[in-house]
Amino acid sequence: MVSDAEEALVQEQLEQLHDHHADQHDEDIVSIALPAAQDEEDIFGLAGTAVDGTQWTVGDCEHRFPLQSISKVVTYALALEDNGRETTLRHVGVEPSGDPFNAIAFDDEHQRPHNPMINAGALVAAYLVHGDTLDEKVGRILARLRAFTGVPDLVVDTDLLADQLASADRNLAISYLMRSLGMITGDIEDNLAVYLSMCSVRVTTCELSVLGATLANGGVNPLTGERALDAGHVRDVVSVMMTCGMYDAVGEWTTDVGIPAKSGVSGGIVAVMPGRLGLATFSPGLDAHGNSVRGQAVFRELSDRYGLHMFATPDQTRFGRLGRTGGPRLTRA
Repeated sequence: MVSDAEEALVQEQLEQLHDHHADQHDEDIVSIALPAAQDEEDIFGLAGTAVDGTQWTVGDCEHRFPLQSISKVVTYALALEDNGRETTLRHVGVEPSGDPFNAIAFDDEHQRPHNPMINAGALVAAYLVHGDTLDEKVGRILARLRAFTGVPDLVVDTDLLADQLASADRNLAISYLMRSLGMITGDIEDNLAVYLSMCSVRVTTCELSVLGATLANGGVNPLTGERALDAGHVRDVVSVMMTCGMYDAVGEWTTDVGIPAKSGVSGGIVAVMPGRLGLATFSPGLDAHGNSVRGQAVFRELSDRYGLHMFATPDQTRFGRLGRTGGPRLTRA
């Protein structure tokens, strides 16, 4: 269990991180992807949830924003559960593509998208989710997202969905090309609506951190005790987040930060530290790769200053620890 002293220490560390980065990085912002967020550049939330349910929030953690590509994590999780690892792998790979997230490019050797964290792969993952109708598929993925976050009233923002469907030409092009190549079958527009419906669900930074904590806790939501995903599939999902979750900047992320994570063009990032906690940030200003500028800066400092890189040695880990070797490690007692 997280002690009172450690809970207070982590809160202090997160507040320092938030304060340090809140007024910086404006010059590094290339774009804000969503038109509705153009006036939200200064919104900045940082939240964490430990595997014992302890939570920390700093900044604008109750602001709701669309999941966008972060929803790919949940869609892929359900595709794995519905089809098994081997069948899913035949349809969508696990290799980083090196291309932008919306690239019209495939793994030509295996006739499949490179991975489920880019648009082509996410469209195939939506196709693989079981269900006879669009509504059934959306309902099943949404139910799984509710289990991951512990929020029973999450819904699709239908206005946002309509906007996204009206500007989906590139995703339609990817979909029709994949159907022509035999990667998917059936109604292309329904499948696209499944994918974009999940992109259009709004969450808070705190709720997103619970999704990360559920993965960190082996698939069991630490707040509700509900199992959201089998532990074996959790390993697959977190592994793909590590290798493919940060678009075409994943190599730099893995080297510099070394924490499994998934970003979305709305400005969210969710990260998973297995056995310890989930962390999430929201700030809508993006870099050229489509990743949140402030969010990345926070995670880089978590890695550099507090030793949360997956290859950091125990003596380098300072986050939530009361000294070099003493104190708990944000794990269950």
